[in-house]
Amino acid sequence: MLSKLKRSSKRFLALLAILPMVVLILGTIYMLGMEYLEDSPRTFLQSIQWATETLTTTGYGADSRWNHPVLALFVIFGQFMGQFLVFLIFPLLVLPYFEERFEVRLQHVLPPMTGKVLFYRYGPAIESLLEDFNSTGSPFVILEEDVELARNLRDRGFDVVFGKLVDDPQILARVNQAQAVVTNADDHANASLTLIVREHGFIGPLYALADDPIYRQPLIQIGATAVFTPSHVLGAALASRASTRISPPAEGMHLLGTKVGMAEFRVGAGSPLAGKKLGDLHLREEHGVSVIGQWYGGVFTTTKGPETRVQSGAILVAVGLHANLEKVERMAMPIRRSGPIVVAGYGAVGKKVAEMLHDAGEECAVIDRISVPGVDVVGNVLEQSILDRARVREASAVILALSDDSESMFATAAVRDYAPEVPLIVRVLRAPNTARLYRSGADFAISVGQVAGQILAYHLLKEQVMHVQNRIKFSRLSAGNLSGVHPWRSQALDQTGAKVIAVEREGDVLVEFADDFTLRPDDVLFVCGSTNSLERYQKAFQPSSAAAAS
Repeated sequence: MLSKLKRSSKRFLALLAILPMVVLILGTIYMLGMEYLEDSPRTFLQSIQWATETLTTTGYGADSRWNHPVLALFVIFGQFMGQFLVFLIFPLLVLPYFEERFEVRLQHVLPPMTGKVLFYRYGPAIESLLEDFNSTGSPFVILEEDVELARNLRDRGFDVVFGKLVDDPQILARVNQAQAVVTNADDHANASLTLIVREHGFIGPLYALADDPIYRQPLIQIGATAVFTPSHVLGAALASRASTRISPPAEGMHLLGTKVGMAEFRVGAGSPLAGKKLGDLHLREEHGVSVIGQWYGGVFTTTKGPETRVQSGAILVAVGLHANLEKVERMAMPIRRSGPIVVAGYGAVGKKVAEMLHDAGEECAVIDRISVPGVDVVGNVLEQSILDRARVREASAVILALSDDSESMFATAAVRDYAPEVPLIVRVLRAPNTARLYRSGADFAISVGQVAGQILAYHLLKEQVMHVQNRIKFSRLSAGNLSGVHPWRSQALDQTGAKVIAVEREGDVLVEFADDFTLRPDDVLFVCGSTNSLERYQKAFQPSSAAAAS
């Protein structure tokens, strides 16, 4: 029976047994000392009272002075023992016992799992997904092996089970009822969980998040349905955001040839565009430039009519004749798209970024504190001399793939101050730090939770609920229900977020429209917008499929 008690309970019982013995021993020695050394006898009860007062540090009554040095040293020893008892023994033995008695107990076995998803180990890769599960009301359980983290998750309202699989595999007794299992531990623990889950008769989908891709095939062989490497997916997302060779700025732009261009402009606080409504700026009417949307805080939103306000600090995405785009450069800072791409940090994510950039034929410079093959500049990215050597001011983009969010914040501020016109893309470890990195000056901040959440949400929730980036696309469509309307003066068109960039009429491609210009049924329109805005355009104006091609 005693062997089943928790350690804190055993310690508490031991203290209760030892304490009376210590009082009796001290009291007896004191009684003998007072009789033979001080020649001032005390009764056994008086001696016990002295020992109790000494150990509990409550003070003395009549006994407060002792003449014999041996007895005086004994009293001093007893006083220190009392201090030791109060300030060390009680906190170590008594308080943990009462904390366990009164705290809400953690579960040590899976609850009924019907319709629930089991997540093994909490971490940055799944924290965004779990928030999405909460917002959609999708039930889940977390199996956590770190007791402090388990308590923290429980206090946040998560359904948590605490236990060590190695010690007690029966924790997973009900796992065969689960809808799906996601394992998010290190690769060896992922393998153990996969085997145990399958041994318990679970036949549903099991998704593993691996650190190293070499474990993908072995994990599948022992029972995983699919294995993903979020750090590599994150590296690919960072690289594609920086390189137009990997991810062109707009799909289908070739439909317009070289006549029309797309440019990005940073709107500084002192820009005449900052804080203004598009209707007041008259960029299309006076400059022939259509603003497709703006990136702000890492989110791309399409412009919807003249009431759309240009945010200070945003990156505008504009389309128009090259000469017209140059006019807008005088009002906002153009984003450079030529030059090397600088990667700071050469860990697992940084290596993947550099690998993808090299494979795409991009000129790439890598900064890291450690000199290893693949690193071009050795040093701290916070130092201006290191930024000079890496040619950061000449870069087409800077990617911070550092492994610590605090370091990333300092580096973001330093690079933004050093090269304000260069696009700055930052890897985020913990999703809650994303907003802080944007305040530090990042243009795009992508977390491992975003990319892993996007992958898992597709499989678990059957929908893509998180978007790392919103693609811009050109489509060649018929006029449809827009016939008889000026392409720049349609409120219904503005509300879709899509823009008519050019009109093909009788073999000519028109990009500027007089006040009396109206669309004809046989016109072919070049429409630009995000994927979502183009879907809204299709629903609103129903262009004929025979004339549409993308």
